[in-house]
Amino acid sequence: MTVKHFAKYAMVVCGLLLAAPVHAQYPSVPKETFEALNIDRSASPKEFHEALTKRWLDPGRGAGKGQYGQYWEPIAMSKYFDPMSFYKPPTSVKEVATREQCVKCHTDESPGWVAMWKRSTHANLDKIRKLTPNDDTFYKKAKLEEVETNLRSLGKLGPKENLKEVSCIDCHVGINTKNKADHRVDIKMTTSDVCGNCHLLEYAERESERDTILWPKNQWPRGRPSHALDYRANVETDIYAGMSQREIADGCTMCHTNQNKCDNCHTRHEFSVADSRKPEACGTCHSGADHNNYEAYNASQHGLGYQASKGRWNFNVQLKDAVLKGGQKFPTCQSCHMEYQGKFTHNTVRKVRWANYPFVPGIREPVFGEWGMKRLDAWVKTCTTCHSETFARSWLEFMDNGTSHGLDKYDEAHNVVHKQYEARLLTGQKNNRPAPPAPAKALFDQFWQIYWSKNNSPTAIELKLFEMAEDHLVQLHVALAHQYPGYTYTVGWAAMNRAYVEIMDEDTKLKERMVLMERVSKLEQQTKTSSLLDFDTTDGKFTLGSLGGGMLLTGTLALAGWSRRKKNQR
Repeated sequence: MTVKHFAKYAMVVCGLLLAAPVHAQYPSVPKETFEALNIDRSASPKEFHEALTKRWLDPGRGAGKGQYGQYWEPIAMSKYFDPMSFYKPPTSVKEVATREQCVKCHTDESPGWVAMWKRSTHANLDKIRKLTPNDDTFYKKAKLEEVETNLRSLGKLGPKENLKEVSCIDCHVGINTKNKADHRVDIKMTTSDVCGNCHLLEYAERESERDTILWPKNQWPRGRPSHALDYRANVETDIYAGMSQREIADGCTMCHTNQNKCDNCHTRHEFSVADSRKPEACGTCHSGADHNNYEAYNASQHGLGYQASKGRWNFNVQLKDAVLKGGQKFPTCQSCHMEYQGKFTHNTVRKVRWANYPFVPGIREPVFGEWGMKRLDAWVKTCTTCHSETFARSWLEFMDNGTSHGLDKYDEAHNVVHKQYEARLLTGQKNNRPAPPAPAKALFDQFWQIYWSKNNSPTAIELKLFEMAEDHLVQLHVALAHQYPGYTYTVGWAAMNRAYVEIMDEDTKLKERMVLMERVSKLEQQTKTSSLLDFDTTDGKFTLGSLGGGMLLTGTLALAGWSRRKKNQR
């Protein structure tokens, strides 16, 4: 090859390399997200952040008060649940402070904040820069370099400038701000997009949940259920918007804020990544009657093993190294739900099948169809970290079929109560059933029934049916999924069975009452010309009127006799 040809060849190769898209900076973000945002993987951090945030801020795609916003008003806590929509700086604090003054003042005013911040990585960036490959947290050095690359692209760091620290003013005013901040104007509560300035990859992974959970026949709305749209799922529930008891409605909001901010898992102000890798970080929200994940896990062999051995685990290592380097002996919420095809990300829904709630109409079809089987294969890969493929597939089949049996039991009871409702046989249905508050609809089998009641709206049997699905069927499924037999049968199947029996008892009583009413109606038709005092018969038989008249006359005579005896005794 001549020098001329070599030079030409080299220029072509260099040109191709320069033109090739850069994949390394977003390796864990699925292609579906780039397609949904209509951007390429070669986008700069600035372009990527702007595209993600534009969607995140869009009311049409989940931001703000939702489609029922006209029906409810924020309460005092709303500014913390949805800071982007409702937070306003405090007017009582008049200080204009520098970054140093913020720390100094809050050391006196809220020392807990400052103490936790001083322990955080945010306050010790120089320590991160000095890490060596022998350190368990050496990966944070590359993460810091990635953060600085993002900030340079966003124009928040100079070309050769390094980030010195992340303190109060960076998160609550502006990143790398050197000027003073006015509490009455500049202060804000940190939201997802603010964290995403630095932690762009994690922000994008969380947002990718919108794009990777798409149900074949819209059994759930696009991107749900997920952390990325959990606030939308909350405010667009009709009874949430309609309830006058706002503090009760917003009891759900306490957990449904992952869409808006990151501190449910990464608690303020230490933001310890080691703590966020523990099941306890999930337990606050993934617990309770209708999502008993934490209780079922904790009481399972996995959970009990975790509790017994967690003191010997090293939570500083990354999740991908937890088993081989961190001493992890049992699975955790994070090691199962944040893993997909051997990689760990903030997208937790790429393997979702039953979506925690088996009673959602039509959900069984995709679970047992091609869509669900592909996701099951992904679960098998997760389980084979510790188990054989044969065992993994056997257990998942066990879980699916057990859940399906529970769903069969619920469906039968549901059909019975639905027929009662359609026939208007439920207690008070014809005269004592006020409509729920708008925008909730006065229909059968509605979510509002577990949160709102007035007179016979809903009836006891409807509420029992709803609890059968929302609580007991869920508990059955979740306990099977997390390998805890106690909940599978005690608060799962046994409770469903009890509700089923009570529903069937009520149905039989209704049918017997209908037969009795029909017989009475026929008798009334036969005696429609008779009165209670009618002793005359044309066929020599007593009528209902003659029988009633006789009883009335007998009672009258007896009363008269009693009165005479009382007088004689005087």
